[in-house]
Amino acid sequence: MKSLIYILGVLFTVIACSSSSKNKTVIDGPTSQIAVNDTVRIANDSLEYEVIIIDNGFSFWLASQALPRNYYSLAYLENKNLMYVTGWNSRVLQPQRYNPNLYEMTIDYQPHIKYGYEVNYLIYNYMIYFQNTFKQKLAGYVPQR
Repeated sequence: MKSLIYILGVLFTVIACSSSSKNKTVIDGPTSQIAVNDTVRIANDSLEYEVIIIDNGFSFWLASQALPRNYYSLAYLENKNLMYVTGWNSRVLQPQRYNPNLYEMTIDYQPHIKYGYEVNYLIYNYMIYFQNTFKQKLAGYVPQR
């Protein structure tokens, strides 16, 4: 009877060890793919600017939560971006008051430059994503999406 218990114990141990390595390979595959896709890059050579957003989860949030393109007018996005970027830059300059790990660098957003709809759309949505994810409030009411 004791030998039967030992044999079953060894059998369960072998099964448990072999199944955990299979789970590890399944988890590693999609994780590395997600990390590659979490970079959003917008470039325009004629205006000589480049926007790179590297944040885990933003691409997924943009595809699943953000309102569709052309939902907001360009003027609305420009006004909101100016308010959000002003609040952001104010916090960058106060590292003793605000978390310097959240606000690492200033954003050079100038209202007299016409960045176009796509850039304004992505900056606006990143600001909404950032405020909802990290429970921050840059300027007034923060919509959920």
